[in-house]
Amino acid sequence: MNRLFGTSRAKAPAPNLTDTIANIDSRGDSIEKKIQKLDVELKRYSDQMKKMRDGPSKNMVKQKALRVLKQKRQYEQQLEGIRNQAFNMEQTNYTTQMLKDTKVSVDAMQTGLKQMKKEYKSVNIDKIEDLQDDLADMMEDANEIQEIMGRAYGMPEIDDAELEAELDALGDEMLFDDDMSYLDEAAEAPTNAPGSSAKEDPASTQLDEFGLPALS
Repeated sequence: MNRLFGTSRAKAPAPNLTDTIANIDSRGDSIEKKIQKLDVELKRYSDQMKKMRDGPSKNMVKQKALRVLKQKRQYEQQLEGIRNQAFNMEQTNYTTQMLKDTKVSVDAMQTGLKQMKKEYKSVNIDKIEDLQDDLADMMEDANEIQEIMGRAYGMPEIDDAELEAELDALGDEMLFDDDMSYLDEAAEAPTNAPGSSAKEDPASTQLDEFGLPALS
């Protein structure tokens, strides 16, 4: 039967932008190599003409150079068209890939939204509020217990004004002690003049208004 009716041929796969771009780039590279060879040939003809005198031989070399230059211009135009074509296809491929990535992102977001809705159904907001209220009440009770446990027993009530007055009086006493210390030192100091061996009665020593021995 296959000999009579034949077999259906397999369909060719759809063109792939990535493979197509690679083929076009390969063609462009091939043309660039041809242009490079023509540049070498043009330079050789140019060097020859510089060394030759005007005449039929030089004209012949010149015609060859013009032919090579014409081929180079044709290849350059082809290369420009190929590069532009490859660029446009790359932009198309980039846009297509970006749309694919966007679709994947949207699908993932939709899946996540469905999962969130599913999980949200298992959450009871009223229970959460009750839990927060219970925690607040427990914290308040704990603070009240700490306050009760920290109470002092048998301590007399003391007026703050009395404490401040006592503190001020204590400060005055400390200041007086510091200022009158020099009197003790003066009383213990010897009253005899240098070189005098006589001892005088401390009771008979006259003091000045500052409590120091009066100078005669």
